[in-house]
Amino acid sequence: LPSAAEVATETTTNVPLAFVFKTIVDPQKGQLTFFRTYGNTLKSDSHVFNVNTNTDERLGQLMAVRGKAQEPVPEVSAGDIGAVVKLANTHTGNTLGAKDVSSALDPIHFLPPAYTAAVTPKTRSDLDKLGTALARLTEEDPSLKVARDPETAETLLSGMGESHVGIAIERMQSRFGVEVSQHDRRVPYRETIRKKARAEGRHKKQSGGHGQFGDVWLEVEPWPDAATYIFENKIVGGVVPKEYVPGVEKGVAESLKEGFLAGYPAVHMRVALVDGKYHDVDSSSQAFETAAKLGMKEAVALANPTLLEPIMHVEITVPDANMGDVNGDLNTKRARILGMEQAGVGLQRITAQVPMAEMLHYATDLRSITQGRGSFRMEIAQYEEVPANIQQAIIEAHKKEREEKQL
Repeated sequence: LPSAAEVATETTTNVPLAFVFKTIVDPQKGQLTFFRTYGNTLKSDSHVFNVNTNTDERLGQLMAVRGKAQEPVPEVSAGDIGAVVKLANTHTGNTLGAKDVSSALDPIHFLPPAYTAAVTPKTRSDLDKLGTALARLTEEDPSLKVARDPETAETLLSGMGESHVGIAIERMQSRFGVEVSQHDRRVPYRETIRKKARAEGRHKKQSGGHGQFGDVWLEVEPWPDAATYIFENKIVGGVVPKEYVPGVEKGVAESLKEGFLAGYPAVHMRVALVDGKYHDVDSSSQAFETAAKLGMKEAVALANPTLLEPIMHVEITVPDANMGDVNGDLNTKRARILGMEQAGVGLQRITAQVPMAEMLHYATDLRSITQGRGSFRMEIAQYEEVPANIQQAIIEAHKKEREEKQL
């Protein structure tokens, strides 16, 4: 992208040019946009073109920024910093100019988040206001990121560290009146099986009138090529009528989604419907769906189930003097160090694979080890089996959580 000087050079001397570097939400004035002019002069009660969003913006009263005060001014000259309220489609990093400005100014490059926490509203009222508060926070501070985990239904708030996220949560309470509790995000474990197994699922219920009857035999086996699972209908001779097979497949899908060990989705599996029985009167698609869930529970228990955990590919840049301490800390986190290389004068880059569960607070750990001079980035590389001792602790924690919910 071109620099400010290059963009200013290609425009005419009569064309205003400004870069938006900050946006805040003022309790009295609403959205307040701060900008610096790079070409000519911006005037109050005029129109400018947002080069990034291709929209026209009307500038109201411009203000000169002096500390915390904003004083009304008729114009903001080149090189000065100004502010304006209530721009409709302008955000941090946008360029304001004219339609003949062919390129936007180089945007602010924010580092990827280093820490993620799950936030939960404390009351119903807080839930109703949470979305708006988070949207305003991210508008003011683009280094904050908000996402929703579809698997765990958690609202995730990410920032540059635990302090950054903590301060954002305090601002939500003090400025927007939204109280939330903060906790570690749930690690997206997966479940799978290690061997082939076969089991029966039988659902029979009689309560007067039409009853419920469904009987299926399901065969499960590991299937690494399947991202989630594969379902096959191997029924011959009509022992399970075709109209009931979708009910079986639905029961299989729901049971895999709910998991069998610790409530996590089951993956890398082939499930085959191989046999079954039905009743002319009492059988229904719903009965076969229930039978399939029972059959999956029995079959997976016989197939040596296990937990898988996400493994992160991590690149850590630290000063030479901290190499030993950082490597020692990684070894306590079950890391596999893949390599080390020079990353600049006095800097080393460590490449490693580390379980996500060990990296939830790594931003704080690395800052403590390197006195704030280290940085890292990471992404999911693959899933691997969880060690037996840790796996058992995860399963026990899930059982305890489920029992508490039932009380």
